[in-house]
Amino acid sequence: MFSFRNYKLKNFSVAMLLAIIALCILGYMVLSSALVNYADSSGNLKRQLTGMLAGGAIFVFLTVTDYHFWLKFHWLIYAFCLALLALLFTRLGVNLKGATRWLDLPGLGRLQPSEFAKTGMIIFFAWFFQKHQEKLNRFSTVAFALLFAAVPAVMIFLEPDLSTTLTYTLIFLVIFYVSGISYKWIAGLALTAVPVGAFLLWDSMRENPLILKKYMLNRLFSFFNPDEYSASGLTNQQDRAVMAISSGRLNGKGLFNTNIDSVKAGNFLSEENSDFIFAVVGEELGFWGTLAVIGLFAVLVFLCFRIAARAADKAGRLLAVGTGTFIGLQVFINIGVTSGLLPNTGVVLPFFSHGISSLLCMFVCLGLVMNVALQRREADTAAH
Repeated sequence: MFSFRNYKLKNFSVAMLLAIIALCILGYMVLSSALVNYADSSGNLKRQLTGMLAGGAIFVFLTVTDYHFWLKFHWLIYAFCLALLALLFTRLGVNLKGATRWLDLPGLGRLQPSEFAKTGMIIFFAWFFQKHQEKLNRFSTVAFALLFAAVPAVMIFLEPDLSTTLTYTLIFLVIFYVSGISYKWIAGLALTAVPVGAFLLWDSMRENPLILKKYMLNRLFSFFNPDEYSASGLTNQQDRAVMAISSGRLNGKGLFNTNIDSVKAGNFLSEENSDFIFAVVGEELGFWGTLAVIGLFAVLVFLCFRIAARAADKAGRLLAVGTGTFIGLQVFINIGVTSGLLPNTGVVLPFFSHGISSLLCMFVCLGLVMNVALQRREADTAAH
């Protein structure tokens, strides 16, 4: 469990630790400002702080714990994620705005199983592709990998949660590619995307689509043709978020701003404490603040990929690549949606959005990556 003889303290990534601390501090401050108009702001902030402290403890514990030890529990982790997703379809599932994405567990509060599913998937497939690296391109290996990835993806989609399904799928595809799979399989999967895409396009034209829900399609159509859908209110969230970001200009209006010209203070923003929290960053911290936040996330993703390049084995490499992709995708989609560059969908911003599920999962992944860094190959060995 603890293989201290294999650790090299000089490989400890101080830059990663500082980036995480900076993001936690900034995230907590921005969330505090976003919740200023909420009746239970103190309770929400207390839970967020508890999540950060618990996550920090988990990060430290996993940093000093050999990641190979946790890979031994791959099936247990996979089964645990499936069990959490299955509980959504019981009375423990909480339905909000037509979707059942949260569990209300006694003593634990509200959790989002799909966040744990993404983390569990990274750990499971780090083991899977390491275990089967000698027969990676066999049909049975690829088929089982796709099957094991598809089961949680379908369960997440049925919540319904299209954005998380897409994020989950993209993380898996990156891990699948980095595992060293043959380009023949990659080309084959790319070709299957053509008929699947054609079917989804045909299905979306029907009165009652089989796969994608009407509200999902309307969000997509409103992005490409906002003028036609402006009266429906589908573009309001993004329009107001863009207004908030642009109003911050270079230096922002300052945290906890309650001026009459503030988009946030005027209650014009929706989901400003979760999916659209980057609008608060833009309005109150301005261009320089948003640049700092994006820069910190970029550093974190870069360090994950650099650690992956120097990992001692394939499992370590896939853990680091999966984590870097996880963070990068979440940040890209959240900021893209908030700034109007992507269709409206719900994805949290790590360390900033309210909710302990995302926080704990981020700390779990980063703790494992830090342990990979401690056991990485030396630079001269990695070069050969």
